[in-house]
Amino acid sequence: MTPLLNVDNALTNILADLQTLPAETISLPESLDRVIACDIVSPIDLPPFDNSAMDGYAIHHEDSVDASPQQPARLSVSMDILAGDAPPGQLERGSAARIMTGAPIPPGCTAVIPVEDTDDEWQKGDVSPTPSDVGLRKCLSFGENIRRAGENISAGATIAPAGTLIGPAVIGMLAGIGCAKLSVIRQPKVVILSSGDELVDVHQALEPGKIRDTNSYALAALIRKSGGIPIRLPIAKDSLESIRALYRRALEINPDMIISTAGVSVGAADLVKVVMDELGDIDFWRINMRPGKPLAYGTLQGLPFFGLPGNPVSTMVTYEVLVRPALAKIAGRARKPRIVTATIADDMKSDGRRSYNRVTLRREQDRIIARSTGIQSSGALMSMVLAEGLAIIPEGRNHVSAGEELSVLLLKDLD
Repeated sequence: MTPLLNVDNALTNILADLQTLPAETISLPESLDRVIACDIVSPIDLPPFDNSAMDGYAIHHEDSVDASPQQPARLSVSMDILAGDAPPGQLERGSAARIMTGAPIPPGCTAVIPVEDTDDEWQKGDVSPTPSDVGLRKCLSFGENIRRAGENISAGATIAPAGTLIGPAVIGMLAGIGCAKLSVIRQPKVVILSSGDELVDVHQALEPGKIRDTNSYALAALIRKSGGIPIRLPIAKDSLESIRALYRRALEINPDMIISTAGVSVGAADLVKVVMDELGDIDFWRINMRPGKPLAYGTLQGLPFFGLPGNPVSTMVTYEVLVRPALAKIAGRARKPRIVTATIADDMKSDGRRSYNRVTLRREQDRIIARSTGIQSSGALMSMVLAEGLAIIPEGRNHVSAGEELSVLLLKDLD
């Protein structure tokens, strides 16, 4: 019998086959959680001009050198500068300009004193006339409370390099430079196939011997979370004609990846292999992991194809280990390290394959403690609901004792 394929080798082979999808242009409001296709460089300074960080008075800082609460330094008020206004002229020594937060700094100004550090009782939103003079109660240093042009980012600097996953802050920066449209990696379309006479959809009543299709819904959520666009097709019956029609329908959609669940294990009803021989090429059928040994990877008329096991946990675990990295590559997403080292709180068993045991995680001082979610059956989907990580038992190990350390693949962010 051919040895089972090593998980790492399988992933290396898969990633070597895949290319990042081409770019498309979208509007800025549509860009959240999309991947930037090329470096975005600022064409302007942000802020574009020196401006006030406070509501207060623009001054020459030297005019405040002897100021104190007991003996305010008194200056004449020569101008009033609102946000959005241009300063009417030069600020002379011995004078001050009432100024709003964000308003341009007048030429000659070297500091802004907050209104609360003056004897003016003006408050934000106050439309009272500009006073004739103001008393400074604090000594200021050069540049205090002035936001300089370009201190956020300067013209020619990169705001976000290619491959950046766009978040709210990036969107704000792009709005600031007037980037109304941008180039992003196209989201991969992923068709999900399910087959089996025992399966019914979520809205159908259960009859004796039937179970609901959980895999396609879980996969759709995982794909969406990975930045893809899931497309679920109706469940095929266990007949060659039904499965062949399902796969041909998937190809007509012209997706970027096809994922099927069930139909790849050894058994009389596994007709997927027949259809795959007709429509595609399979690189491998089995892999040295638990859960998830019956796993197929190849191409359907040139499109990447994954045939995942039918048990719900096996489906999700093989997705996390092999499909998620593959989808990340074609979606242009960075593969962030998701492995931590944890101390195992429970004895764990394996059959010698690389095993992925569902665990909860908790920080205790300088350690991460991993505790089994309980039953590790590949059909116990509730174990994935509880799981925060997958403890990885290496190949060749049949037993891991409590207190040992194992690598853990994170399923959720660790607090």
